[in-house]
Amino acid sequence: MSSPPRFGRLITAIATAFDEAGGVDLEATARIAAHVVDTGSDGVVVSGTTGEAPTTTVPEDGEILAAVREAVGDRASVIAGVGTNSTAHSVEIAEQAARIGADGLLVVTPYYNKPSQNGILGHIRTVAAVSDIPVMLYDVPSRTGSSIALDTYRAALELDTVVAVKDATGNPAQAARLTALGYEVYCGDDALTLGYLAYGAVGLVSVVAHAAGQPLRTMIDAFLAGEHAVALDAHTRLLPAFDAIMGVPNYGATTAKAALQLLGVLGDRRVRQPLAELDDTEVEALRAGLVAAGLLAPAGEQATGVDTRRDLDPWWGTYRGLAADM
Repeated sequence: MSSPPRFGRLITAIATAFDEAGGVDLEATARIAAHVVDTGSDGVVVSGTTGEAPTTTVPEDGEILAAVREAVGDRASVIAGVGTNSTAHSVEIAEQAARIGADGLLVVTPYYNKPSQNGILGHIRTVAAVSDIPVMLYDVPSRTGSSIALDTYRAALELDTVVAVKDATGNPAQAARLTALGYEVYCGDDALTLGYLAYGAVGLVSVVAHAAGQPLRTMIDAFLAGEHAVALDAHTRLLPAFDAIMGVPNYGATTAKAALQLLGVLGDRRVRQPLAELDDTEVEALRAGLVAAGLLAPAGEQATGVDTRRDLDPWWGTYRGLAADM
């Protein structure tokens, strides 16, 4: 297996917890960060899409970053989401992240206003220039309405700090092109991870890892160790979780928080408007997917004290052992 990339193999874009009054629950958010690191992640993204960054203020973003930085210490890299559709706003958040001590900056393509490629490149250059912190670009056209062109990627590499890409274009072959340019490429869609790894990606920026961190991490490790049949078996077993967390209309922060509630990490599944938390029917569908993937015990077994976060399926236990030996 090649040496690990600077941010790690499995990075979880973590949810932000909120209290009853609608404020950020820093203690619960720190608990989410510790949970994903304890279950296989070696990096976290704060204040990304799953962190509901469009609804948080700059001071809240700073408080979240500081709380997570303290919670994980040096056990994991901490990447601050600083991307908005205003370059000046992104610069403000990036400067704050540098002061607090982020290990990386996640810069998404500006959304809604759909800038030209020159505009996208200018945005990247301006935000990256505020510090010497490594930058991960984020291309997610389904949310932003525009993509980063290959020539723009090539020009962005003129900045020493631009080093990685979270690619959520749905095109695994793009990983080969970006890797050839010199980027460390991360898959941005859990269900496409194996395809991206086959084309040269170094890891995954995940949402499903809120509930399936260890299986995802060991799936990645198995593939990179040449155990492709084992990795495919892991992927297949995780399909119900991929569908339950990412394959439904009301997905993302909503399903991640509901999964954390089912696992006992969070006591609630609150989100900020305009998101709407899962209703009871949606939660039961999510529960069924996690049970089918071996990540959660059936309701009756949970009541008898089964640990819902580990050792539910003997196969996963064996798979964890394989990863430990790598």
